[in-house]
Amino acid sequence: MGIFKRSRMRLTIAYSIVMFVFLSALISLVYKAMDWSIFSEQEKEIREMAENIATTQNYYNQRPDLSFDENQIYRNSNDRLFFYIFDENRRLLSFSRATFRIEPFILDVISKWSLRENSVGIFAKANEQGRSTRVMMTSRKIDGGRVPQTVYVGKDVTALYSGMQKAIYIMIFLAFIALILSLIFGYFLAGRAMKPIEQAYERQRQFAADASHELRTPLAVVMASADLLMNDPSIQNPFLKQVIEDVRDEVKKMTRLVSDLLTVIRSENNALSLNIQRFDLSQIIEQQVRIMQPLAEQKQIDLRSIDLESVEVPCDEQKMKQLVLILVDNAVKYTPDGGSVTVKMWQSRGRVNFSVEDTGIGIKPEDREKIFDRFYRVDKARSRAMGGNGLGLAIAMEIVQLHQGEIDVESEFGHGTKFIVSLRTKLKGGI
Repeated sequence: MGIFKRSRMRLTIAYSIVMFVFLSALISLVYKAMDWSIFSEQEKEIREMAENIATTQNYYNQRPDLSFDENQIYRNSNDRLFFYIFDENRRLLSFSRATFRIEPFILDVISKWSLRENSVGIFAKANEQGRSTRVMMTSRKIDGGRVPQTVYVGKDVTALYSGMQKAIYIMIFLAFIALILSLIFGYFLAGRAMKPIEQAYERQRQFAADASHELRTPLAVVMASADLLMNDPSIQNPFLKQVIEDVRDEVKKMTRLVSDLLTVIRSENNALSLNIQRFDLSQIIEQQVRIMQPLAEQKQIDLRSIDLESVEVPCDEQKMKQLVLILVDNAVKYTPDGGSVTVKMWQSRGRVNFSVEDTGIGIKPEDREKIFDRFYRVDKARSRAMGGNGLGLAIAMEIVQLHQGEIDVESEFGHGTKFIVSLRTKLKGGI
C-alpha cells in the first residue's frame, strides 16, 4: 500500500540521516584528535629544540673565544628540523638551513613574524602544482650577547599532515560505503518493522470493506421501506410522518458514508479503475455548478462560474465530476447565508487549473495540513449538523492524485477558503 511504502521510505531516510550525522561527527572528532596529537607532539619537539639552541647560543655568547658549532646541536635531530639565528638588525648569525625547496618560504615567514615568543604556529603555502607545504615554527630570545638575538626553529610537517589527510579521505570513503549499506539494511529493517502494522491495518481495512459492502443491502431495504411508508395514504399522523422522514435522512447519510468508505478502501487497494478519456473540463464544471445551484439558492448564496473556456483534459469523467461536486458542495455548506462561491478556470505552464473560492468560515492555520486526512472535520458540530463525515476532501485528494494532479488550499480564518486544483493536459503513459 502507498502509505506503508512512504512510511518505509521515511523510516529509511530518517535512519540514514542519523547515520550520516553520526559518521560526520565521528570523522570530525577523529580529525580533531589526530590534528591535536600531531600538533602537540611536534610542538613539544620544536620547543625543546628552541630551548636547546637558545641555551647553547647563550653559552657561546658569554665565551667569545669559543666557536658555535650548530652541527653539534643538530647532529641527533630529525633532518626536517631547521633553525635560523638573527640579531636585532636582521643579520643572520647562524643557521641549520631547511631544504632548498622551502627555505625561501621560511625566510619570508621569519621576515613577517608576528607570533609571541615561545608561541608555536603552523604556516602553509601551496606550490604551483597545488600541493600545500606546511611548516611548524616557534621563536626564542637569546640573552648573553652584546646585541639581542632571536632564534627561529621549525620543522617541515608536510608529510605528517599529508598522511593525516589521506587517512581522513579513507575514512570518508569507508563512511560513504557504510552509509550505502545503512540505506540497504535500513530499508530492509524498516520493512520488517512495518510488517505487523501493515498486517493489522490490512485486517482493519478488510473488515471495513466487508462491513461497508454488507451494509449496502440492508440500507437499501430500509430506504425502500421508508419510501413505501412515506407514500402510504393510511399514515396521516404528523408525528409518524416526521419519524419516517428522519429515518430516511439518516439512511441517506449512512448510504453516503458507506459509499465514501468503499471509495476510500478501493483507492487504497488500487482497485479504482479509471476510464481515461479526453473531456471538456469547462462542461464538467458547469454541470456540477448547475446541480448545486438549488442548494445555493436556499441559502441565498451567489454561486457562479467565471472564465470558463473549452479545454480538454485526460480524465475519468465520473471521478472528475465527483471532485468538482465535493469542492463546490463543501464551499456552499461552509458559507453563511448571503455569501458567495466562485468557480474559476485558467491555464498556465501547460497545465489546466480551476479554483473554488468561498466567503465562508475559513480554516485555521493549524487545521490546513489536516483537512485532507480521513474523518478529519474542522468544525465537528457544524459538519455533523450538515451530514458531513470527514471523507469528502480525502476522496478529492485521492482523485487528484489518480489524475497525476495537485491540489492546494489557501484560507484565512473567518474570511473564506480557496481550493486550487492543477491538472495535466497529458498524463504520463496515457493520452
